[in-house]
Amino acid sequence: MIQVNVLPVAPNHFPNAAASGSKGSTQGADPLQLLDVPEEWTAFSLPDKDAKGRWRSSVVFEGMHCAACAITLEDALRAVPGVLSVQISGASHRGQIVWSSEVTRPSDWMRSVERHGYKALPANDAHSQALRREESRRMVWRWAVAALCMMQVMMYATPAYLTLPGEISDEAMHLLRWASWVLSLPVILFSCAPFLRNAWRDLCERQISMDLPVALGMAVTFGVSTLGTFEPKGPFGAEVFFDSFTMFVFFLLTGRWLELRMRDRTAGALEAVLNRLPDCVRKRQTDGSWTLLSIRRLQVGDVIEVLPGEAFAGDGLVLAGQTQVDEALLTGESRPLARRAGDRVIAGSHNLSGTLQVQIEQIGAATRYAQIVALIESASVSKPAMALLVDRWAKPFLVTVMLASLASAIYWWPTDPAHAVMVAVAVLIVTCPCALSLATPAAMLATAGALARSGVLVRRLSALQNLAHIDTVIFDKTGTLTRDAFEVIRIHVREGVSQAQVLNWAGSLARHSLHPVSRALWSEARRRADAPGSLSALEALAAHNVSERAGLGMQGQLLDPGRPEMDLRLGSAAFCAAPVFAGHHLQVSLADASGWLACFELAEQVRPEAARVVRQLAELGLTLQILSGDGQTAVAQVAHAVGIDDAQGGCSPQHKLQVLQGLQAQGRKVAMVGDGLNDGPVLAGADVSFALGQAVPLAQSKSDFVLMGGQLDVLVSTVLRSRQTLRIVKQNLLWSAVYNAACVPLALMGWLPAWAAGLGMALSSLLVVLNAMRLSQTLPEALPQQNPSPQSV
Repeated sequence: MIQVNVLPVAPNHFPNAAASGSKGSTQGADPLQLLDVPEEWTAFSLPDKDAKGRWRSSVVFEGMHCAACAITLEDALRAVPGVLSVQISGASHRGQIVWSSEVTRPSDWMRSVERHGYKALPANDAHSQALRREESRRMVWRWAVAALCMMQVMMYATPAYLTLPGEISDEAMHLLRWASWVLSLPVILFSCAPFLRNAWRDLCERQISMDLPVALGMAVTFGVSTLGTFEPKGPFGAEVFFDSFTMFVFFLLTGRWLELRMRDRTAGALEAVLNRLPDCVRKRQTDGSWTLLSIRRLQVGDVIEVLPGEAFAGDGLVLAGQTQVDEALLTGESRPLARRAGDRVIAGSHNLSGTLQVQIEQIGAATRYAQIVALIESASVSKPAMALLVDRWAKPFLVTVMLASLASAIYWWPTDPAHAVMVAVAVLIVTCPCALSLATPAAMLATAGALARSGVLVRRLSALQNLAHIDTVIFDKTGTLTRDAFEVIRIHVREGVSQAQVLNWAGSLARHSLHPVSRALWSEARRRADAPGSLSALEALAAHNVSERAGLGMQGQLLDPGRPEMDLRLGSAAFCAAPVFAGHHLQVSLADASGWLACFELAEQVRPEAARVVRQLAELGLTLQILSGDGQTAVAQVAHAVGIDDAQGGCSPQHKLQVLQGLQAQGRKVAMVGDGLNDGPVLAGADVSFALGQAVPLAQSKSDFVLMGGQLDVLVSTVLRSRQTLRIVKQNLLWSAVYNAACVPLALMGWLPAWAAGLGMALSSLLVVLNAMRLSQTLPEALPQQNPSPQSV
């Protein structure tokens, strides 16, 4: 007999739960009901410590396209009894819902979302990545079909614009119309399907979004052109507008696809970090055996086994074993940390080398990992003032567009119904904010391309506008102003040996380890060996029987010509029975069988360009500050080395975020340059954020810019380019405003035919794009540069 232990169904598998179930009671079950089990809530929700029975859930919404969609969803969710508050970001398509478990369940408010034509998924849903890939694939196909058909339709429409009356026969013109109609069918049936479907949803729910006037313009243009094709002698047969129709669809899909690509890259990196915890663990039972257990059934006091390469499921105490752990995602500390019996480990960190037995002390929302994630989620859905302004005017603007088109049709209908329809179409086309919508993204895309060539990846185009207004820059220290490496700055030796000797001995032993300290010692030995006669001395050394002791150091035998074989130890003062020297730098000792030989003091290395970048940013009128989790002494030294007066050490993620919010409350526009998961909350809450190329995925997903080369030099040029971009954007907006101010009255009065409206829309868009292209050619002049030597602290 085979015994099967059935584990609780994880919420990240619920989309396929009904389909994968066997026939019987599971067939046809509502997958959302799986989320109503309290044990599953912790996968995507956190309990409110201040109110019993109150939960804060993080979800991702499908089907959103604009700020009006966010307003619709917020109104729908607030109408559900038991939902206390809702925050939805139209940019990231993520939201936080605060609800009472005494009144409602997740399936209740998720069904409310589905009734409005959208879909809500837990923020850590395993299927969300596959769904995003499928959505992106469909978008590319729709865009490709629209592009191909647009080019062909434009070719068939050219004779109508370039020939004089009588130069082409009516039969040939009619044939060209039929060809354009056939080529427009895939566009209206396939490429326009999402817009038409969303518009129908808006009508059914008596809501309005950007897709409703867009779909109406598509349908009216295609419908009028179709009537003109089938009945060339009828009231609508004078001309057709398939070229304007396909071109409009192509431009719209291009913008939607670019937005989708940027959003997906951000969401993918975020979920990769938020899902760091293991799905199951090995728990020790009372009889000493081990059993596989779902992490959702883990309780405080349980003893689990953690193998090398696995993540810790909760905060706990090491009972047995020794290893090195990677806590970079939680503390920003890039160095592996030694852990043995009696030490504590934190959830989300990784076990690198040995097998441990850990007694769980904190799980779920009580862990430090969950607290940092909660800060990140809260900052990501908060809305800046500009977003609130857009939300406030989104629906009134759309209603105004619809009413203007309807009013023009009603006004002209008694005179000539055919002319009335043409006027309405012209109003819809000319009021379509094509140039207005391209004014900002076209300039920012051009700048993004220029920045990409200089090694800066722009994650959010809107950040370019924010960057032009910043007045304060906050730096993290470790990995940002300093390199992710150590530098040997001082060597203490016992009498009878030289610094060169002990460095060669330590380097020969250290070359067998990948630890950052070992790499620093070996690199320093190699650097000094470049001197004449030194390299042969280093190469003559041979270490063997080398072994590492986790958290202590390494030991082995060393053969040095002319000396007896030496038994060496390299590591901590306790491991080497060595003295500890005064100072705040990291100290690594070397000892032989006779005792202590040497002590190496190592320091972080300040990036060689850091001081120059700080000086150039100050010359631009920016206020500079350092917030770091390291000790105040170390932070002050780095600040002095780079030329920053305001520096704070010992900052937790919460304290960093509080300082940031305090500056923003004073009206400051703040940019954050950081690295590590503990920078995630402040990166998300800053007006503009930068992450270095070696930053962890979460920091990158929450940052607006990624410095792919890991160098700070491009920070100054990025600020300069953002200011130039803002000037181009203002020029584009001015032109768009002039165009609409001139053409909208003409269309309403019936003096602007539909073809002229379509041509004006195309020309205005072309002018905006050509003006924006200047950004890819004209770059701001670089400030004078110097090349100082690296500084160590």
